[in-house]
Amino acid sequence: MADKLFGTDGMRGVANTYPLTIDFCLKLGNVLGQHFCTDHRRIAIARDTRISSPMIFSALAAGCAAQGVDVLDLGVIPTPLCTTLTPEFEVDMSIMITASHNPYKDNGIKLINRDGDKFSDTDTAKVEALMRESAAPDYDPQKIGDIIPAECGIDDYFDAVNFLAGADALHGMKIALDSANGAFSDILPYVFKYLGADVISLSDAPDGYNINENCGSQHTENLAKTVTENGCMLGVAVDGDGDRIIICDENGQRLNGDQIIAYLAKYLKEHNLLKGNAVVSTLYSNMGLGKYIRSLGLEHYASAVGERYVIEKMREVGSNLGGEESGHMVLSDYSRTGDAMLAAIVVCLGIKESGQKVSEIFPVFRPFPTEAHNLRFDNKEIIGRILDNAEVKKCIDEVNANLNGHGSLIIRKSGTEPVLRLKIEDENAEIAAAQAKIILDCINKCA
Repeated sequence: MADKLFGTDGMRGVANTYPLTIDFCLKLGNVLGQHFCTDHRRIAIARDTRISSPMIFSALAAGCAAQGVDVLDLGVIPTPLCTTLTPEFEVDMSIMITASHNPYKDNGIKLINRDGDKFSDTDTAKVEALMRESAAPDYDPQKIGDIIPAECGIDDYFDAVNFLAGADALHGMKIALDSANGAFSDILPYVFKYLGADVISLSDAPDGYNINENCGSQHTENLAKTVTENGCMLGVAVDGDGDRIIICDENGQRLNGDQIIAYLAKYLKEHNLLKGNAVVSTLYSNMGLGKYIRSLGLEHYASAVGERYVIEKMREVGSNLGGEESGHMVLSDYSRTGDAMLAAIVVCLGIKESGQKVSEIFPVFRPFPTEAHNLRFDNKEIIGRILDNAEVKKCIDEVNANLNGHGSLIIRKSGTEPVLRLKIEDENAEIAAAQAKIILDCINKCA
């Protein structure tokens, strides 16, 4: 069994292959039930719309119940709703079964503590250590847990929605919504219609196989086409579990997460809603974002890559706004983790209030020229060997010296897939391209 099972946002892989097999998930349920569900003896489990999610739920639930732990079956709900509701259920922890923006063949497991926060590195390391043990779990015929239906959905969102905006707050706005055939498929269009928007709803009919298929935050071509052909003010796309958002303007132009973070910072500051006079993004965000945030008279902090690290830094500096270039937006006054729908509502409120077209507002800042490359390999071990290679390390040092503070180099392995991410920025596009070529040539030589 591999030592490292969990990445920056849980475990992810191809369903019905290791580690996402029923045998593994049954054992994981045993481990969590025996070692982590020791107070309330209750766990909540939610899932997205993948064909494999009920199978994985059944194995995890059986493992927990066999340890005498009651299982609350939350059904299909977005990750942000799962994290927000967890503290209300008096459970020891919860699990979200999802592979986020990945295709249907993949699935994953996100572990969430009783407070609604993702498991820490320390907790996941403990889980991994326990999973490596080969000893059979203890079973007691007098201690068998129940599996209790506790399905959640639209009604559970209305406290947050009504806190943000009342009914008809978006009246007069024509908006295209892409739910990625995922966990927001019923909720997203319903809420925007409740808020008075004229909604064109896309990819809202999940069948187990079409989650994220040519739709959602990773595939916005159809959304952009729908927006331009139907005269929408903007388009909003979420991913399969609803924790990331991408927007396109009335011309179909895609706006990434950094631009959304910048807009939210400006909006919250103007409405005296920003706490700590600070905004958090990650090291992977464009350098232009930090420059813009500081131009607003705010502090900008960069966390490690991963939503969990964004949230940790937000709490450290007292901010209520953070996010990632990939589209995770954390508005902690309304949700414990990134919530695509609530972020979209705030953006739409600001756009309506401004009376401007989205293309007149965005881009909010001028990004530094960027060379970004996602290099896919057969497995993560190859990536590890590349990063440990002395020649590659020397090359990285040379490029950092060449950028000399006016640019940045980020090279990191993905936490969820066998991908090496390379990103180089510089105020000069030619310098960024040249330095990226140096790194790429070295990697190709040493791979």
